[in-house]
Amino acid sequence: MADAIAKAYGIRLIRYHIEAGFKYIGQKILNLRRRARAIPVWPGGELWRLIGTHARDKDAIVATMALAEAAALLQRPKGMTLWDAMLFSMRNHGYYKDAIKSIELKGMEGLAKIKEILETLRQESPKKIGSWTVQAVREYREDTVTDLATGAVHPTGLPTSNVLYYELDQDAWLCVRPSGTEPKVKFYYGVKGALLWQRQINYLKRKWEKQYFAMINKML
Repeated sequence: MADAIAKAYGIRLIRYHIEAGFKYIGQKILNLRRRARAIPVWPGGELWRLIGTHARDKDAIVATMALAEAAALLQRPKGMTLWDAMLFSMRNHGYYKDAIKSIELKGMEGLAKIKEILETLRQESPKKIGSWTVQAVREYREDTVTDLATGAVHPTGLPTSNVLYYELDQDAWLCVRPSGTEPKVKFYYGVKGALLWQRQINYLKRKWEKQYFAMINKML
């Protein structure tokens, strides 16, 4: 949604693939500031946001302050609530839904099967996932991003890790990685609906899950 909002308002969105952590995000902002380039005001991570370069908290204090300020600015001149603003954004930029599904495979056989699933996905990289077309594949173990339409390959710019990421059409995506602490393989994914209609986006999510995991279940 950040991409769609930035495009709608003519804002240049600078996207970097960096390691998770405040120190990495803060350093990137600082480097941009030193080079006198555009300063991001909405950098973020998995569960938090940084506003500026002055905070490194993990308790969402800065995000809470920014949210309270947004609520006040919406209420005073426009008479809108945060809920109104969210609905406005979704109507204008699309309805997004992300989810995660884990498959647990215990024991040494389970660990071997998890490894096999990742290797199969690498060796037989899908061109389509159900009704969705794969546009690019990020292979973090090999440090490559491959555009399937042009065949162009460039580095991810991140340290190597056992992760696969698929960029799909219709603004959908999929990320696959083994858990670092449990005998599980995890699938993170997201879909976008064109209309603000809960049933539509839930239908797309169920359709995606059914089509993709039918393929995965054949590997188990």
